[in-house]
Amino acid sequence: MTTKVDLYSLLPHELEDYFLSIGEPKFRAKQVFVRLHKGERIADITNLSKALRERLVAETLDTLPNVEEKHVSKIDGMVKYLFRLYDGACIESVFMRYKHGNTLCISSQVGCRMGCKFCASTIGGRVRDLLPSELLGQVIAAERDSGERISNIVMMGIGEPLDNYDNVIKFLQLVNHPDGLNIGYRHISLSTCGVVDGINKLAEENLPITLSISLHAANDTRRSEIMPINNKWGVSDLLSACLSYYKKTGRRISFEYTLISGKNDSEADATELANVLLGAFRSSGAPIHVNLIRVNEVKETGFKKGTVESVNAFAKTLERRGITATVRRRLGSDVNAACGQLRRSNLLNKEEN
Repeated sequence: MTTKVDLYSLLPHELEDYFLSIGEPKFRAKQVFVRLHKGERIADITNLSKALRERLVAETLDTLPNVEEKHVSKIDGMVKYLFRLYDGACIESVFMRYKHGNTLCISSQVGCRMGCKFCASTIGGRVRDLLPSELLGQVIAAERDSGERISNIVMMGIGEPLDNYDNVIKFLQLVNHPDGLNIGYRHISLSTCGVVDGINKLAEENLPITLSISLHAANDTRRSEIMPINNKWGVSDLLSACLSYYKKTGRRISFEYTLISGKNDSEADATELANVLLGAFRSSGAPIHVNLIRVNEVKETGFKKGTVESVNAFAKTLERRGITATVRRRLGSDVNAACGQLRRSNLLNKEEN
């Protein structure tokens, strides 16, 4: 375990305390905070003396990730990054351009221990949590590499954000800070597989972010088969926490539903999903939105995606019941854009060599 100071994980008032502790004036805090969040490394901050820069380089942790691999889709221009962290571990981020601005999907952990059967991220389990600086660093590194501003963040990459709760909350504070990247909370979406105690804690933070729930099945039997987290918190527990979250924050929750051919994509499954969601939320007046996703075919899972027609039929069944349903546009299909695939490929290549 390193004893070096992680400057990128410190808010300005914490940086002030740090600089005072090493005999420097506290105005150094804003100087360094602003420059680090622009993607500069300590050695390049020339308005610091050479002696101070050398001291900081020696005593602090450089957690800004480096681009290990970069894949640009020839289909839609989406960019898939494999970032190498300071300890050699790798994570993924995805850069997407939309009319409303650039979006980055980031990872929250190295690996994942949630065990969702359809996801490549969880193969091999969780290695470690990402530091706040490593969450932030993905955004800084992608902006620096692309030369473009990122205005929206989706926490839907490798890992479970609410399994790394404290570091994720600190990251949100950092990325929102007006002297840093200044990305508004309303432009940030956090996705969870259903960590109920984390949802309850997040509600108390009362941050105006968008919460997305990876649901993927409407009953406990089927959901437990593909999502082990459901053995701890069942569908009823999860939806109850979601309702409490809505009542506390007033923020609409989006439900993610990955369609797996022959597993959870029939008309009966759509009808059951509509009944469960309407039963949980109708009396509250909470808006219900379901984002449908065709499963990514990963060799190790054996799951297959259904046809475009079957996905559209599922959506229409929901809409007939008054539930807003959208089908996620699949980006980067030619570069293994689904989370975990690029990291998995990199690990396998190293094992073979």
